[in-house]
Amino acid sequence: MSEKTLAIKVDVDTDRGTRMGVANLLALFAELAIPATFLFSLGPDNTGRAIKRVFRPGFLKKVSRSSVVSMYGIRTLLNGTLLPAPHIGKRNKNVMVAAYQAGHEVGIHCYDHIRWQDGLARMTREAVFAEVAKARQTFEAIFGFPAQTAGAAGWQANAFSLAAYDEAGLTYGSDVRGSCPFLPKVGEHVFNTLQIPTTLPTLDELLGRPEYPLDTLSDYYLSQLKADTPNVLTTHAEIEGMNYLSWFRTFLQKAQAQHIRFVKVEDIAKRYLPERHSLPVCEVVQGTIDGRSGTLALQNHPSR
Repeated sequence: MSEKTLAIKVDVDTDRGTRMGVANLLALFAELAIPATFLFSLGPDNTGRAIKRVFRPGFLKKVSRSSVVSMYGIRTLLNGTLLPAPHIGKRNKNVMVAAYQAGHEVGIHCYDHIRWQDGLARMTREAVFAEVAKARQTFEAIFGFPAQTAGAAGWQANAFSLAAYDEAGLTYGSDVRGSCPFLPKVGEHVFNTLQIPTTLPTLDELLGRPEYPLDTLSDYYLSQLKADTPNVLTTHAEIEGMNYLSWFRTFLQKAQAQHIRFVKVEDIAKRYLPERHSLPVCEVVQGTIDGRSGTLALQNHPSR
């Protein structure tokens, strides 16, 4: 039987998630000897401004399935509106560096999560490049070395953001939902930065749906793992690192019992980079994912 591998990518969206969720996950990963990839939001926590999403198709349905207040906390849901937006990078350097010192991969999630997730589609090329530059500068100030990867907030990516990755010389990006590593294409332009997509649904996309009872979700995820291609699960410091930490521990232990080998996303990149010229070139298109509101970047079928 072929070996199955699983990369755990942790998106860290908020100040609270960085302080509390990351610390919880670092302890859990140390306990189980599991490597992971942490992608950090590095600038202001403006989570409160996400209230605008109430007008998105599917947003209220998603909120009704999960306790947003218990996941994120009242303080976080007021950040950037009734309360000042705390600067995540300035307040949480120690925990971010601790993730790196523990042997995990670290990279960029975004500078301002809400600005990127809710505004990328309307941003100019100059604004996108400036946002990426701020994230890179803050990352390097925290870690003392340049970021080698980024995974976009809300899986929001377009030609401008992919071009900014190329200019930054990133080793790879993880911005889209898809099935296998590929070189991204928008229109007629093929970008240089390898994309390693999230291949599995996220926990918050399944929570509260009658067809996915919580006590069956570990087995569901394990049934979705493939042996012939990388498996990438995006988790969240605010979800698996907090309210669903116990569930996450059980899932990881079940995976280990089935001899699933855990890797960092950079390990997948190292495997595929030497053969990048034979990788599929795939369109990055905007579409929807069951259980998630709004549109996001998806890997389309190969164009060659």
